[in-house]
This record gives sequence, C-alpha cells and structure tokens, in this order.
Amino acid sequence: MTKKFDAVVIGSGPGGYVCAIRLAQLGKKTAIIEKENFGGVCLNVGCIPSKALIKAASTFEKMQKANDMGFTVKGLDVDFKALQEWKHSVVTKLTGGVGQLLKGNKVEIFKGEASFVSKNELSVKSSAGVEAIQADHIVIAIGSSPIELPSFPFNEKNILSSTGALMLDKPVSSVVVVGAGYIGLEIGTYLAKFGTQVTMLEQSDRLLSGYDQDVAQVVARALKKRNVGVLTKASAKSAKEKNGMMQVEVEVDGKMQTLTCEKVLVTVGRKPNKIAGIEKAGVVVDAKGFIKVNDRLQTNVPGIYAIGDVAGQPMLAHKASKEGQVVAEVIAGKKGAKYDVKAMPAVIFCEPELASVGLCEQEARAKGIDVMVGSFPFAALGKAIAMGETEGVTKLIGDKKTGRLIGAEIVGPESSTMIAEMALAIEAGLQMEDIALTVHAHPTLGEATMEAAEAALGHAIHILQRPLSNTH
Repeated sequence: MTKKFDAVVIGSGPGGYVCAIRLAQLGKKTAIIEKENFGGVCLNVGCIPSKALIKAASTFEKMQKANDMGFTVKGLDVDFKALQEWKHSVVTKLTGGVGQLLKGNKVEIFKGEASFVSKNELSVKSSAGVEAIQADHIVIAIGSSPIELPSFPFNEKNILSSTGALMLDKPVSSVVVVGAGYIGLEIGTYLAKFGTQVTMLEQSDRLLSGYDQDVAQVVARALKKRNVGVLTKASAKSAKEKNGMMQVEVEVDGKMQTLTCEKVLVTVGRKPNKIAGIEKAGVVVDAKGFIKVNDRLQTNVPGIYAIGDVAGQPMLAHKASKEGQVVAEVIAGKKGAKYDVKAMPAVIFCEPELASVGLCEQEARAKGIDVMVGSFPFAALGKAIAMGETEGVTKLIGDKKTGRLIGAEIVGPESSTMIAEMALAIEAGLQMEDIALTVHAHPTLGEATMEAAEAALGHAIHILQRPLSNTH
C-alpha cells in the first residue's frame, strides 16, 4: 500500500533533518528516508567526530606544555581505543538527538534506501522489504562521499579516506596526506599533535592558495613548528606496500621522489552521492554529478528539490542547513522564500583555526575593488596572551568607495566563533566604521575585529601604524 505525504526528504544529514523538521513545523505531513544513521556524514564521519578528535589532540598537546603555567605533568599517554569510545559517545548523543527531534516533530521515519519510481513516487528498500511512498514534494539531500584516486584505492587499512582516518584505534608513526585542503589540514594536524610524522602534498605552489598569503603563512608556520612537512607543487602518483610500510611515489616540481610512511591519507575532495532512478524523475544532473537548482532550490522538475552537497559548492554543513530551511518555506508557499545568502562563512579547524567570510583581499583586488584593509595580530590581545595562544591575525577587507565590510579572514584561537560577527556585518551591509564603533568586551578575543576595523580606518590604538590618507 502506498503511503502519501505532502513532502518527503531523502537523507537525514544537516540539510535533510533540518528541512524535515521545518516542514513539519509549517504544517506539512512529512516523511524522511535514511539508509544509515541520522545526521549524515557531518554527525557520523565528518564535522562532529573530527572536531571531537581535534579537541582531544589539542588537550593532549596543551597538557604536554602545561609546565609553562606551572603545572608538572608526568607519564602522559593516550589510549586510542578509549579515545575512539569517547568520540563514539559524542556522535551517539547527537545522532540520537536528531532522531528524537524528528519524532517529536511528528516526522515519519523510513529506514532504507530510496529510489525514484517516477517524479512523485519513491520506493524504499530495507531488510523488512520494499515500501512505496508518494509525495507532492520531494527533497533530495543525499550528501557526498570522499573522492577516490585510481592509484590510491581506499582499503581503510593503509590507504585511508577521511572516514578511516577518524577511526584509528592505535598510534600511527607516519602518514602522507595527499591533498592539503581543509580536510587534510584538520586530520593531519590532529595526528601530528599525537606524535605522528605528517607529510602533506599540495599541488599548487603554496598552502591555502584560496586565502591571502599573509593569513595562510600563519598556518604554514604552525605546521612547521609541529614538524609537519609540506611539499608544494607536489602530485602523488602511486603507492605500494613494502615490508609493512607504504612507498609513495611523488612528483615534486617536476622531479620524482619516494616517501615512506605507515599510512596514506587521501583528501582530494568530495563527490556528490547518487540516487537510484533519478533519470525516471527527469532531474538534470551535471557532468560532475551535482543536481542543478535555482535560488529556490528547485530542480528542472516541478516538485523536486535538492539541497546540501548534492546541490553544489560550497560543501558545508551550515550551508545545507540553511538550504533546508529555505526549501521548506518554499514548499510551504512562503512568499519571497529563496536562498539569498550574501555571507557564507567557512572554517578550517587546524591550529590555529582559520575562518573566513566574504572576499579575501586578493579576490577583491581581482574584481577591481579599491580596498581598505585592516589587520590586528593576536599577539597584541591581552586575552590571547593570557591564554598562551598568540599565533594569528584578524584581517578585515572593506570597499573604500562605500566603506562597507566585504570580507574577513581570521586565523587564531576561536576564530570559528568570531567569524559569525563578521558574517552578520556583511549580511547587514555594515560599514567598517560600524564595527570600529561597536564596543567589544575586554579582555576577549573578539576585540581583534574592532581593532582591525580601527586599523583599516587609520586609528588603531594597540598597534603602531603609519597614518592613512583616509584617516577619520
């Protein structure tokens, strides 16, 4: 017997479960289909477990350096199996919470794998059999998977994806990280803090080429202090096992060399997942597997929508959640509902953390914008000095013509939290002067944004700077 709903969401990641809950809140009879665990990649094998392990590694590193504050720590060690159990408890708490929220909002849950039968019909296959579902509106929120290189097939033993790297239950002596993007940096840093010798391979001519060089250099220096090797203009060609170790052939700036390591971690990006029968629904999918949508998250087929990683870049959990809320309001007929985000923040949880929103300086200049730039170092912040975490800088980019903030890059402790203020400022169309005039509590790390704005305007108090022609 076919079950009928106003709306069905396929996938319960940060886009899918948010969408389903919002649909139910808006009075729609809603179902959600999940073939694995609630929370998708983010809660199970991505954002949450990685941040748990990163936090644990940071605690381990800080305890090793606690003598700077007068503590004596002896016999410090880490039990990786216990660490994995703790990580699993964090994940379980959150995924269980998602299930409770769905049930509490009266979203009907189907456990199994969905496939399209037609544009408004789905079949859900599970161990219990096959169920038929019909809906006026179907939201595809099926997420993404790690990209696998032909020469580096994942076995999660000595060639790891990000998923395998987050499940290590014993120390790793050495690892070569293929791809020094945000995933490689995060996992590589966490392993380095636990004593792993890490070597990162980056194809471009510098680390974090999408960020301004002065900001990227802070991360590069921190990696160097932890003895993390970074090879630029480097391309991994192949890997083979020899005497229990991996031999990785790498071309570095045109010359071949061999790197020996215990494990290889491949983090060259993610690809959108596929859903069976999508051709029966007539939905257009591009050459890379992404589903094309408009600003209302609608596909080319009326009544079918796509959100999250499968709907295109950027592949961010919070972007998926926002899209989930928007498409729920579109389905509910809310007037003017559309995805019109001006400022989508992004964070790399390396150490120090790197957060950004809007345009960086090099992007703004490339667009022909006459920029005003203000930077303030964490080393001049009382709170950062008291914390013993002075690596980093806050950099704000403004449009000199309008005075508006158009971008921010913050590399330093708790930048992942600080970037929210800058996203709000850009969304609200605030000027650099608005940030400078806003009183920030002392002593806090957030003072850095106020100080950077003052520096852009030419009247910084806590750093020396040359007078600017646009000084107020």
